[in-house]
Amino acid sequence: MAAENPVESLQKEATCPVCLEYFTEPVSVECGHNFCRACISQCWEGSATAASCPQCRQTVQQRNLRPNRQLANMVEIAKRLSLQAAKGSGGDRVCGKHQEALKLFCEEDQSPICVVCDRSRAHRAHTVVPIQEAAQEYKEKIQTQLKILRKEREKLLGLKVTGEGKSQEYLKQTQTEKQKIVSEFQQLRQFLKEQERLLLAQLKKLDEEIVRIQNENVSKLSEQISHLSELISELEGKCQKPASEFLQDVRSTLSRCKKRKLQQPEEISSELEERVSGFSQKTIALQEALRKFKDTLPSALERKRGEPLRAHRQVNVTLDPDTAHPQLVLSEDRKRVRREDTRQRLPNNPERFDTELCVLGCEGFTSGRHCWEVEVEVGDGERWAVGVAREAVGRKGRISHSPEEGIWAVEQWGDRFWALTSPATPLPLSRVPSRIWVCLDCDRGQVTFIDAGDEAPIFTFPPGSVPRGRIRPWFWVWRGSRLSLCP
Repeated sequence: MAAENPVESLQKEATCPVCLEYFTEPVSVECGHNFCRACISQCWEGSATAASCPQCRQTVQQRNLRPNRQLANMVEIAKRLSLQAAKGSGGDRVCGKHQEALKLFCEEDQSPICVVCDRSRAHRAHTVVPIQEAAQEYKEKIQTQLKILRKEREKLLGLKVTGEGKSQEYLKQTQTEKQKIVSEFQQLRQFLKEQERLLLAQLKKLDEEIVRIQNENVSKLSEQISHLSELISELEGKCQKPASEFLQDVRSTLSRCKKRKLQQPEEISSELEERVSGFSQKTIALQEALRKFKDTLPSALERKRGEPLRAHRQVNVTLDPDTAHPQLVLSEDRKRVRREDTRQRLPNNPERFDTELCVLGCEGFTSGRHCWEVEVEVGDGERWAVGVAREAVGRKGRISHSPEEGIWAVEQWGDRFWALTSPATPLPLSRVPSRIWVCLDCDRGQVTFIDAGDEAPIFTFPPGSVPRGRIRPWFWVWRGSRLSLCP
């Protein structure tokens, strides 16, 4: 057996046998044992005459408590030695109350304690182990948690790398599309520029022809006007002369007036008129072509944006009768649903919606990208909604059709169309779609709705909107409407 540490032996000798802590004002009794003054006084409290030693039970006739100054000095030396030993062992932490090294660990209080604390009343009933043993035990637990956390970190790093890879792939696709668009528009600009040059050149020739004819006509008319002005002046002067002089050469003058012929200006030829009219028709056709091009271009671009959604796997969705509200009637193949005014007698199982006119799809998705098509037939009510919902969405009582309740959907109400966000977002659609693709990306937490007619995007709940977990198709039907799942 290893020899006891001298410092520990000194600590034991400096410890009161009653309170098990360092002596405070140590005193000696007749039998030679030592106690704290407060401890022995408390033990003898209530005893009027004879008393006994708490340690050896020897009767003490006289209560003569003698202060033990040497023991008090030894207690101070023991405290300093204990502190020095603790620092010498490489640990700076010591018990703030007893100045002892923290060599033990209390399981109940989850804190390091010293040997004096271990023997005190505060920890006497607690489970106490050596601090190194406790450290080893908790290190093993920490190591176990570290393994779990590292695995989770590796998984997240993998998701990050995968996401970055997909992002880079999409960026390459968008860059390729950008180059195609730039090239196509460059060719289009070149074509339009060439057409503009040709048309303007033809118009220039037509302008020159019109100006030539106009100049020739102006010249001829100006010459005739000048000749007529001279003849008029001559006649006016002749009328002012006396009769004898007036009648001289009057017949010749009249003959000259009668023989004069007015030369008509050159008219615009029918060919020239046709050429001008032809350019007017070309201008009208050009305006119509540009209008159609402007109207068609946004739809074409929207279809370009919708093409990546084709990567979703098309799934065959069926309706779950156990979840359908009692007023909803499902077809035999569970592909169509409509609302009736009369409630059916159905079991009120926990899965069934009892207030909201909802039904879920049988299929649930936790990962991957999935897509299904819904056809809408509206009646007098003209109100319906489609989307996705969490597996744990509320089934009993009133629920809000919103992401807070675990529902991500779009809704038609009359001539208005909404995305059921919080608050709802009005969608400025030119027409309400009759067929809708619901595209769910579980890995990105995203839901996209697309008009199946022209593949134009309707609305997208952005990435991260839909949390992890099982997600199911969701349908809500009002009076007069019918929803059908397309094969």
